Amino acid sequence: MDHEQPKRRNYTPHQARLKAESYCAYQERSQKEIRDKLYEWGLFSKDVEEIISELIQNNFLNEERFAMMYAQGKFRIKGWGKYKIKQGLKLKQVPEKLIQKALNNLDMDEYLAKLERIIIQKLELITEKDRFKRRLKLQQFAQMRGFESEFITEILKNRGLS
Repeated sequence: MDHEQPKRRNYTPHQARLKAESYCAYQERSQKEIRDKLYEWGLFSKDVEEIISELIQNNFLNEERFAMMYAQGKFRIKGWGKYKIKQGLKLKQVPEKLIQKALNNLDMDEYLAKLERIIIQKLELITEKDRFKRRLKLQQFAQMRGFESEFITEILKNRGLS
Protein backbone atom coordinates (compact mmCIF):
# COMPACT_ATOMS: atom_id res chain seq x y z
CA MET A 1 0.00 0.00 0.00
CA ASP A 2 1.30 3.42 -0.97
CA HIS A 3 1.61 5.88 1.94
CA GLU A 4 1.68 9.46 0.77
CA GLN A 5 3.17 12.21 2.86
CA PRO A 6 0.53 14.70 3.93
CA LYS A 7 0.62 17.71 1.64
CA ARG A 8 2.47 20.62 3.19
CA ARG A 9 0.27 23.68 3.30
CA ASN A 10 1.93 26.91 2.30
CA TYR A 11 0.68 30.08 3.90
CA THR A 12 1.03 33.67 2.81
CA PRO A 13 3.09 35.82 5.20
CA HIS A 14 -0.14 37.46 6.46
CA GLN A 15 -1.86 34.10 7.08
CA ALA A 16 1.28 32.78 8.77
CA ARG A 17 1.54 35.83 11.05
CA LEU A 18 -2.07 35.42 12.20
CA LYS A 19 -1.59 31.70 12.71
CA ALA A 20 1.68 32.32 14.61
CA GLU A 21 -0.04 34.88 16.86
CA SER A 22 -2.66 32.30 17.71
CA TYR A 23 0.06 29.66 18.25
CA CYS A 24 1.90 31.99 20.65
CA ALA A 25 -1.27 33.08 22.46
CA TYR A 26 -2.12 29.46 23.24
CA GLN A 27 1.18 28.77 25.01
CA GLU A 28 4.54 30.46 25.55
CA ARG A 29 6.92 29.62 22.70
CA SER A 30 10.61 30.06 22.06
CA GLN A 31 11.88 31.87 18.99
CA LYS A 32 13.27 28.57 17.71
CA GLU A 33 9.85 26.89 17.94
CA ILE A 34 8.21 29.73 16.01
CA ARG A 35 11.01 29.90 13.45
CA ASP A 36 10.76 26.14 12.84
CA LYS A 37 6.97 26.35 12.55
CA LEU A 38 7.14 29.25 10.06
CA TYR A 39 9.59 27.36 7.85
CA GLU A 40 7.34 24.30 8.13
CA TRP A 41 4.51 26.49 6.81
CA GLY A 42 6.56 27.22 3.67
CA LEU A 43 7.75 30.75 4.37
CA PHE A 44 11.05 32.20 3.18
CA SER A 45 13.77 33.45 5.47
CA LYS A 46 12.99 37.16 4.97
CA ASP A 47 9.31 36.64 5.85
CA VAL A 48 10.15 34.41 8.83
CA GLU A 49 12.44 37.02 10.40
CA GLU A 50 9.91 39.79 9.70
CA ILE A 51 7.09 37.84 11.37
CA ILE A 52 9.27 36.98 14.37
CA SER A 53 10.16 40.66 14.71
CA GLU A 54 6.45 41.61 14.62
CA LEU A 55 5.58 38.91 17.18
CA ILE A 56 8.25 40.29 19.53
CA GLN A 57 7.10 43.90 19.03
CA ASN A 58 3.49 42.92 19.74
CA ASN A 59 4.56 40.89 22.81
CA PHE A 60 3.33 37.56 21.45
CA LEU A 61 6.88 36.29 21.64
CA ASN A 62 9.14 36.98 24.62
CA GLU A 63 12.16 34.75 25.15
CA GLU A 64 12.61 35.75 28.80
CA ARG A 65 8.96 35.07 29.61
CA PHE A 66 9.23 31.73 27.78
CA ALA A 67 12.34 30.74 29.78
CA MET A 68 10.66 31.63 33.09
CA MET A 69 7.45 29.73 32.28
CA TYR A 70 9.37 26.73 30.93
CA ALA A 71 11.54 26.49 34.05
CA GLN A 72 8.57 26.86 36.41
CA GLY A 73 6.46 24.35 34.49
CA LYS A 74 9.12 21.68 34.16
CA PHE A 75 10.02 22.06 37.82
CA ARG A 76 6.50 22.14 39.29
CA ILE A 77 4.72 19.76 36.95
CA LYS A 78 7.42 17.36 35.76
CA GLY A 79 9.62 17.52 38.86
CA TRP A 80 12.76 18.36 36.90
CA GLY A 81 15.92 19.69 38.52
CA LYS A 82 18.00 22.61 37.28
CA TYR A 83 20.36 20.53 35.10
CA LYS A 84 17.52 18.99 33.12
CA ILE A 85 15.68 22.31 32.78
CA LYS A 86 18.88 23.98 31.57
CA GLN A 87 19.38 21.26 28.96
CA GLY A 88 15.80 21.67 27.75
CA LEU A 89 16.21 25.42 27.40
CA LYS A 90 19.49 24.96 25.52
CA LEU A 91 17.71 22.67 23.06
CA LYS A 92 15.21 25.51 22.52
CA GLN A 93 18.22 27.77 21.83
CA VAL A 94 17.43 30.16 24.67
CA PRO A 95 20.40 32.45 25.46
CA GLU A 96 22.52 31.41 28.46
CA LYS A 97 21.80 34.69 30.27
CA LEU A 98 18.06 34.01 30.18
CA ILE A 99 18.56 30.37 31.20
CA GLN A 100 20.46 31.50 34.29
CA LYS A 101 17.80 34.10 35.11
CA ALA A 102 15.03 31.48 34.84
CA LEU A 103 16.93 28.99 37.02
CA ASN A 104 17.73 31.64 39.62
CA ASN A 105 14.02 32.50 39.71
CA LEU A 106 13.13 29.05 41.10
CA ASP A 107 12.35 29.19 44.83
CA MET A 108 15.13 27.31 46.64
CA ASP A 109 12.96 26.14 49.56
CA GLU A 110 10.37 24.78 47.14
CA TYR A 111 13.18 23.24 45.06
CA LEU A 112 14.68 21.34 48.00
CA ALA A 113 11.23 20.28 49.25
CA LYS A 114 10.40 18.88 45.78
CA LEU A 115 13.70 16.98 45.69
CA GLU A 116 13.03 15.52 49.13
CA ARG A 117 9.50 14.45 48.07
CA ILE A 118 10.89 12.80 44.94
CA ILE A 119 13.51 10.90 46.98
CA ILE A 120 10.93 9.76 49.58
CA GLN A 121 8.50 8.59 46.87
CA LYS A 122 11.26 6.65 45.12
CA LEU A 123 12.48 5.17 48.42
CA GLU A 124 9.03 3.65 48.99
CA LEU A 125 9.27 1.86 45.63
CA ILE A 126 12.79 0.48 46.05
CA THR A 127 12.89 -3.12 47.29
CA GLU A 128 16.70 -3.27 47.52
CA LYS A 129 17.78 -4.41 51.00
CA ASP A 130 21.46 -3.40 50.80
CA ARG A 131 21.56 0.19 52.11
CA PHE A 132 24.51 1.21 49.89
CA LYS A 133 22.79 -0.05 46.73
CA ARG A 134 19.53 1.59 47.83
CA ARG A 135 21.33 4.90 48.37
CA LEU A 136 23.02 4.61 44.98
CA LYS A 137 19.68 3.99 43.28
CA LEU A 138 18.18 7.05 44.97
CA GLN A 139 21.21 9.17 44.04
CA GLN A 140 21.08 8.06 40.39
CA PHE A 141 17.32 8.56 40.17
CA ALA A 142 17.48 12.13 41.49
CA GLN A 143 20.44 12.94 39.22
CA MET A 144 18.54 11.65 36.19
CA ARG A 145 15.75 14.06 37.12
CA GLY A 146 18.35 16.86 36.87
CA PHE A 147 19.03 17.60 40.54
CA GLU A 148 22.46 18.56 41.83
CA SER A 149 24.60 15.98 43.65
CA GLU A 150 25.28 18.19 46.67
CA PHE A 151 21.56 18.66 47.39
CA ILE A 152 20.84 14.97 46.87
CA THR A 153 23.66 13.99 49.23
CA GLU A 154 22.46 16.47 51.87
CA ILE A 155 18.88 15.16 51.79
CA LEU A 156 20.02 11.54 51.89
CA LYS A 157 22.24 12.39 54.87
CA ASN A 158 19.41 14.20 56.69
CA ARG A 159 17.14 11.20 56.09
CA GLY A 160 19.76 8.82 57.52
CA LEU A 161 20.38 7.21 54.15
CA SER A 162 24.06 8.05 53.81
